[in-house]
Amino acid sequence: METIRIINFIITAIFAVCYSYQFLYVPVSLWFQGRDKRHMKNARSDADNELCERHLKRYAVLISARNEENVIGQLIDSINNQTYKGEITTFVMADNCTDNTYGVAVDHGAVAYTRKSTKYIGKGYAIEMLLKHIKYDYPLGFDGYFVFDADNILSPTYIEEMHKCHLAGNDAITSYRAAKNYGDNWISSGYGLWFLRESMYLNYSRYRLGASAAISGTGFFFSASVLDDIGGWPFHLLTEDIEFTINRVCKGRKIAFCRTAVFYDEQPTSLKQSVTQRMRWARGYLQVFQKYGKDLTYEMFHGNFSAFDMTMNIMPAFILTALSILCNLAYGIIGAVTGNDIMIAIWSMGETVFNACAMLFALGVITLITEWKNIHAGTARKIFSVFSFPLFMLTYIPIAFAALFVNPGWKPIQHKATTSSLSAEFAQRETSRKIS
Repeated sequence: METIRIINFIITAIFAVCYSYQFLYVPVSLWFQGRDKRHMKNARSDADNELCERHLKRYAVLISARNEENVIGQLIDSINNQTYKGEITTFVMADNCTDNTYGVAVDHGAVAYTRKSTKYIGKGYAIEMLLKHIKYDYPLGFDGYFVFDADNILSPTYIEEMHKCHLAGNDAITSYRAAKNYGDNWISSGYGLWFLRESMYLNYSRYRLGASAAISGTGFFFSASVLDDIGGWPFHLLTEDIEFTINRVCKGRKIAFCRTAVFYDEQPTSLKQSVTQRMRWARGYLQVFQKYGKDLTYEMFHGNFSAFDMTMNIMPAFILTALSILCNLAYGIIGAVTGNDIMIAIWSMGETVFNACAMLFALGVITLITEWKNIHAGTARKIFSVFSFPLFMLTYIPIAFAALFVNPGWKPIQHKATTSSLSAEFAQRETSRKIS
């Protein structure tokens, strides 16, 4: 049974080789964060704002919504209350809805369409159809397009900050993602802490080092030139966000990250819904690699670091996790059947799990400390979330393994969180901004 310890050691070593570079992202992010704070003290914000106002763009907001009447109005209101002074038109695709999503969207000032399809299901198809409607009904087009999920809510300066990043020469941008309902339970806080970590200790570091950030579901922008380049929206896999990212990277393009553009989204609180969602993500990663693996490999061997980074982002951890599970299960079963001592396998697996938990705990602590002010939850919940974070991430192991054999398809996540505290905070910020 000593063999299983060797196998686990080899898997851990491979994991370290694949991901050790990401640990460097942490000090890189901390260093640039400190530098940003020093520079912000001397920032010429008035001059920046004047430049932005001289180059206002026409932007479209794209929202794919399936039975989201409870939350979509809050998102549209947050778009309508943006500080950005240029033109913003909000478009909603009520996709296979059985509720009043369409009516709520129209009542709040959006241009809405409906789509019914039992064959082509998913956000990618909805966005594609929405863009076709816009092309037909708005032939002049727009300078750029934002994509949000119906449960999102934007900070008042979101589009203004993304506009600045667009003017800086970036044609595809992702943004800072925080949770509306971080304090609900250990599941929502697990998601929230992960997305904060992804924002500041992956995407921010990537952007600062000149690599490509990765789009994560929602809260991103692409320009009209990008839309022309890709020829519509041909991304229909279970993780169309990663597919879009990989498409850009394989073409030698980069996705920027705008730290000052903050949006909030609602995280699942049900373990059942969380499993379904994350299984879709895991299955989608497999689909993306199956479709783009050859291109990613080609780009990697031709010096494209972002291609390497994105490959590590979607595949090795998934494969290594599944391999580790299979090996340990097999040795455990063999040991039990043959009457051999299975404690070595159990002890070895325990060591692996402990090391993973320690690493996740450390990452969680760093993220919690640096992003404390952007976490909307009580002090006790924030502290508890650091301890529950490793458990949340470990639940990914059986999910990733099951995704090898099960295609969960695209199933909607129920949203019902209110945002009164966020709305009040944004209103206070806006009042302070006008007074100053």
